[in-house]
Amino acid sequence: MIDFQFPWLLLLLVVVPLLAWRMFQRPAAAITFSDTAPLADMNRTLKARLRWLPGALRLLGVATLIIALAGPREGRAQTRIDSEGIAIQLLVDRSGSMRATDFTLQGQPVDRLTAIKNVASRFVLGDDELDGRPADLVGLVTFARYADNASPLTLDHPYLVDQLVRTSIVNDRSEDGTAIGDAIGLGVGRLRALDASQNGKSDSVKSKILILLTDGENNAGDLDPLQAAELAKAMGVKVYTIGVGTRGLATVPVADPFTGMTINRRVPVNIDEDTLTAIADATGGQYFRATDTDSLEAIYAEIDQLEKTRIEEQTFVDYRQLAIQPLHAGFFSVPPLLLIGFGLIVAELVLAHTWLRRVP
Repeated sequence: MIDFQFPWLLLLLVVVPLLAWRMFQRPAAAITFSDTAPLADMNRTLKARLRWLPGALRLLGVATLIIALAGPREGRAQTRIDSEGIAIQLLVDRSGSMRATDFTLQGQPVDRLTAIKNVASRFVLGDDELDGRPADLVGLVTFARYADNASPLTLDHPYLVDQLVRTSIVNDRSEDGTAIGDAIGLGVGRLRALDASQNGKSDSVKSKILILLTDGENNAGDLDPLQAAELAKAMGVKVYTIGVGTRGLATVPVADPFTGMTINRRVPVNIDEDTLTAIADATGGQYFRATDTDSLEAIYAEIDQLEKTRIEEQTFVDYRQLAIQPLHAGFFSVPPLLLIGFGLIVAELVLAHTWLRRVP
């Protein structure tokens, strides 16, 4: 983008054609001869053919200097984005009870973990209903009897979602259970490690939150959930808890011990809502209950609104003054206009007083 700082000075260009008319229309000096017919057969020399050149150089020099005075400049728009993101740890329950098929996707019944994978992935990456978290560090902790760090806090969200999709419900009875306290403790520990990696300076992180999804009650692990909540509070970590599953009874596919075939069995749902509410209240978060896919989506949408990332976009224009700075065009570089203008004037003076000098 090229514009002029003082465009009104371009009006001075009307002087150039007037100057050209005066230069080329004035009568030339003459010497009287009795007969000029013999001169008509003489070839004109190169010097005679270029008699117009000094005048043309003068006109070009004057025009170039006028354009330089108008302040031509090349503007390059640049955008700077300042973001203040959020560090988010997803804590996802993968215990055996997550096999309950009380959620639906596209009209088909699915287990709880599959529904969580779908909605949480869209929460991170964004879609038509959710904005996504492009400026946020997101990590993943999965838990059953033991809590595991499935993905570190990262801006590589496709990698994180891939790890989430790979998460499976435990099959080994010795690994089954629900260690809510250990999961919170591990999540808080990963957020604390973020502070340590930045030498205690988390200026780019606006806040730190945990989003805990479980369908049961704490029955494994070493850390009590309420003690873990106090640890989170001390670290300034807000915990949003989500109780996943229908109320009362849930349909769970199990293997028939006699036939080996998979059958659906209705089992009671035991979600410790009092503890989940206490965890959220202690840390400044909120407790939600998701009984189907729609309510789970609504919960993530509400958390998305509660924890907004600040993104500030500033656009400014960097100008290059072409009168005194060269213009770069690909592999070529055009000298400053003032240099070109004075160069043309100097070339005109040199030629007019040397090789193309006129007599008289």
